Amino acid sequence: MIVIPAFGVRTWRDGPCTVIKAEGELDMASAPRFRAAIDEVFDHPGSPCLVMDLTGVPFCDSVGLGVLVGAFTRVRDSRGRLVLVLAPGMITHLLTITNLDRHFETRGSLHEAFAAFDAAA
Repeated sequence: MIVIPAFGVRTWRDGPCTVIKAEGELDMASAPRFRAAIDEVFDHPGSPCLVMDLTGVPFCDSVGLGVLVGAFTRVRDSRGRLVLVLAPGMITHLLTITNLDRHFETRGSLHEAFAAFDAAA
């Protein structure tokens, strides 16, 4: 029997940035929860500084990818910055084969993501 872990999403502030950490499969069933967490970031005024930790996401379907692209577009249009934290694997491969790796800023850990924001400040 294969057990698929439930999708979970946590959000917190770390300095000027909002961190969204997702765990579990990002698919048609879980995408609305993930999108709702992203929507909350845009409820606050100003240019968003958003870090999405997807190291605990082993699978992402086209609906999940659409949520990521939508977040990227919203952050860009708001003149903010989005960094994806990714482990080697499915999402990294998905971004590569769709040529989206050219658009998304990625890092291998939360520490690296925050260091990228500090370097730009």
